[in-house]
Amino acid sequence: MTILVVGDERNALECQQKFGPDFHYLQVKDRSQVTPLLKDGVVVFDFQTQSENIEAYARYTGPVFLNCATTPLLPPNISQAKFFGFCGLPTFLNRPIFEVCAATDSEVINLEDMCVKLRTEFAIVKNQVGLLTPRVIGMIINEAYFAAEEKISSRNDIDLAMKLGTNYPFGPFEWCEKIGVKNVYDLLEAVFRSTGDERYQVSALLKREALG
Repeated sequence: MTILVVGDERNALECQQKFGPDFHYLQVKDRSQVTPLLKDGVVVFDFQTQSENIEAYARYTGPVFLNCATTPLLPPNISQAKFFGFCGLPTFLNRPIFEVCAATDSEVINLEDMCVKLRTEFAIVKNQVGLLTPRVIGMIINEAYFAAEEKISSRNDIDLAMKLGTNYPFGPFEWCEKIGVKNVYDLLEAVFRSTGDERYQVSALLKREALG
């Protein structure tokens, strides 16, 4: 089986780290380049945001995992393709449990079958902006920024307290650096717009760092 990565070198590396050496990997940087590569036995991981260029998959009948970090999985009206959702932000793919969603209940069986073929443990979550884990981590990072903004503690101390107190692999500021502060901002903004929940309202400090 071939895994076709639509994204940059970092995305390709994370796919290889996640799924291992038993698959063949291809990478293109832009969705417009995928059409000649789509054939039987190809699984697509598209790290780009969903856009009008999704028509690149119009004639494809295989599985396509679309990045739904900042928008729910909204596959176009293309009857042949099998669209699934995953979080394409850095660090969220290469985890022990592959977090995915399906656009409809009828696609869940196809999604389960695909995850088995990818030889990974998986969790099917609700089709929503930010899925599940990215929402939680984004909110933790945001609260850490509020704490720093209020000068409750230093960033290093906040990171250390979270690792020692909760056994997290990284502190919130370490996590933010790995994910990218602009990515965290975009995620929180998208979830806040979708839910109206004030827990996701971006701290002023995080916003300045992301946009400044």
